[in-house]
Amino acid sequence: MTQPAILRPKELKSNDRGNGARTTPLVTRKCGSTSMINGITAFDPGASIGLHKHNCEESVMILDGQAIAEIDGVRYPLGPNDTTWIPANVPHRFINASQTEPMRIFWIYASIDATRTMIATGEERPIDAEHHQQGAQS
Repeated sequence: MTQPAILRPKELKSNDRGNGARTTPLVTRKCGSTSMINGITAFDPGASIGLHKHNCEESVMILDGQAIAEIDGVRYPLGPNDTTWIPANVPHRFINASQTEPMRIFWIYASIDATRTMIATGEERPIDAEHHQQGAQS
């Protein structure tokens, strides 16, 4: 039987995603998950991640700061506790709307085998693989 896990983000390694974004993986295969992945991404003022899509559903909650969620070409202003649900294969990205304050999001993928496909390049990468390398891209 897999054992439960207590994860403390302040004690975990973050991965630099470039463009002022850093991700801290939480629930992954590493702790025994077999069906989901989640974590926290912190954005510097004005930072954003590239437009991308996933092969599964994703939900994102704004923890701190002011965000813009660009989902399928529409921009939505979001604040703390606002939560998105994004179906598989829908292009999206998150932008820190503030030029002076940081922003943090909590994200959940509905599959342990979640992938990210960058819209600009078509490059597809398993989310899990990004968590095991430094300098992972948006």
